[in-house]
Amino acid sequence: MTGTILQIENVSRVFPGVRGGAPVRALEPTSLQVAQNDFITILGPSGCGKSTLLRIVAGLDRPSGGRVMLNGREIKGPGADRGMVFQSYTLFPWLTIAENIAYGLREKGMPKAERQEIVASYTEKVGLRGFEHHYPKQLSGGMQQRTAIARALANDPDILLLDEPFGALDNQTRGLMQELLLGIWERERKTVLFVTHDIEEAIFLASRVIVMSARPGRIKADIPVDLPHPRHYRMKTTPEFSSLKAQLTEEIRVEAMQAEGVH
Repeated sequence: MTGTILQIENVSRVFPGVRGGAPVRALEPTSLQVAQNDFITILGPSGCGKSTLLRIVAGLDRPSGGRVMLNGREIKGPGADRGMVFQSYTLFPWLTIAENIAYGLREKGMPKAERQEIVASYTEKVGLRGFEHHYPKQLSGGMQQRTAIARALANDPDILLLDEPFGALDNQTRGLMQELLLGIWERERKTVLFVTHDIEEAIFLASRVIVMSARPGRIKADIPVDLPHPRHYRMKTTPEFSSLKAQLTEEIRVEAMQAEGVH
């Protein structure tokens, strides 16, 4: 693992109040350093500001205070150096799977032959070979999300940002998607920030789990996950995994109760 690629420095976010009401503090001043090739999962109760933080890193939202630096440059808006995957399948319905994956490359003006080579490589990596000419509506949710991941990776971003990308999938598909994404990370060693509220998912994927407090969100814990690679789904039944799960369940339970006003 090499040097720091992403620096989040005292980033806070306050949203204006609705109809003249009090402003909402979504995010307390938050700092986080992300090393190159890190796979960081951000875990926390609903409404704790984890998606807000991710959107600020993506350049889709502006911080009220602080700044985010990627490769030493301050983030002012969206850019090709970040690939974003959302929970909803944000594919263009009028484009085929291959055309969706190639979209960013075409926008960059990449020659067709080069585009086709990259698309072929990523359809293979995400297990969509044979579906290149299908349209999104012809595919299952899991396959659409694989397309969205392939599209993000095809642009070769410096960092991949995923906001609960498997949240809408059934359990079985979700598990398969976790293994697929982890397999790609193990091969390509991209830097990843992954937001989830699923504790098992957070542990299975991560090299570090960041736990956020109830709103207003702040980083409550930064827990390294020293489980070996490659990781197989059976790892979820090991004592080491169970011990991490118990620790994180307790951390999250306290925050969830606070969020609900239960003491």
